[in-house]
Amino acid sequence: MDLTPADYRLVRLANGTHSVHSVAHRETFHPVIGPVAEAEALYVRQLRLPERVSAHPAGAEFVVWDVGLGAAANVLTVLRALRAGATGTAPLRIVSFDHTLEPLRFARQHAEELGYFTGYAAAVDELLAKGKVDFIDGARRIVWDLHLGDFPDWLARRRAGEIDPAPPAPHAILFDAFSPAKNPAMWAQPIFAGLFELLEPGRSCALPTYSRSTMLRVSLLLAGFRVGAGHATGEKEETTIAANDPALISEPLDAKWLQRARNSTSAEPLWEPVYRQAPLAEATWERLRQHPQFAAAAHAL
Repeated sequence: MDLTPADYRLVRLANGTHSVHSVAHRETFHPVIGPVAEAEALYVRQLRLPERVSAHPAGAEFVVWDVGLGAAANVLTVLRALRAGATGTAPLRIVSFDHTLEPLRFARQHAEELGYFTGYAAAVDELLAKGKVDFIDGARRIVWDLHLGDFPDWLARRRAGEIDPAPPAPHAILFDAFSPAKNPAMWAQPIFAGLFELLEPGRSCALPTYSRSTMLRVSLLLAGFRVGAGHATGEKEETTIAANDPALISEPLDAKWLQRARNSTSAEPLWEPVYRQAPLAEATWERLRQHPQFAAAAHAL
C-alpha cells in the first residue's frame, strides 16, 4: 500500500490532546488518552526505562528496538523521559522499524498541535532526510537508526544471517503495530518467535504492547517469553508485557489465566498472516502447559 501524508488526518481526542488518524487503516494512533500519556504508561514506566538506563554501564549502549515508528510519539516520549529522569551517561541506541515514513512526515507538519516534537524537531528532520541521526541529548549520546520496509521480511532475513551489519540485540522493545485484524502479518506467531531468537542470552529484555488478547499472549509464550499482565492505558484496563527475564515482569500470568486460555474461543496463534479466531489446538495446549511459567501448576489442568 503506497501511502502519502494525505492518507492521514489530525484528530482531537476527548481529553483535548491531538493524535494522528490513518484513513487507510481506519485506526487512530494512541486513542483515548493521547500519544504521550500512552507512551509514558505503556513503555516508559512499565519498562522502568529511567531506572534501567541510569544503572546501565556508562560505556555500553542501552538498545531500544522501536517496532512501529508511526508518528514517533513513543520514541520522543522515551527520549524526553530519559532526559528528565535518567542519570549517568550510558549512550542510547534506538532502532526504528516501519514500512512507511508518511505518518511521521504528516505528524511533523502538525508538530505544534501534537506537542511532543518540542526539542527534537531537528533530530526528526535529519532522520527523515538521512535515515539516521546521531546527537547529544543532555549528557547522553543518542544514535537513532531507521530500517524502512516490511518488518516480517526484514526479520526473516535477519534470522537467516542476511542482514549485515545487523543492529545490536535490544534491552527493550516498543511493539506498536496496527491491530491484528488490520495488520495480521505483524501479529503472527513467527514474528514473536523471531524476536525472541534474536535476543542476546544474558541481556534482559522486555516487550510491552497495548493488546491483552489471549491469542497474543499464547504467541509470546510459545516463542519462549515469560508473559505478564501489563499496565492500564486509557480505555484498556490491562495490557501485556513479555520478557526473557522473569524479574522484569511484576504480574506473571498464572494457572487461572491458563485455564481461561484453554476455554477461550480465540486463543490459537496466527501461524500465517491471515486474521482468524480459533480455540487452542490440542498440540498448542500441550506446548502451553509445558511452558516453564506454568510448570508447577499445569499438571492439575
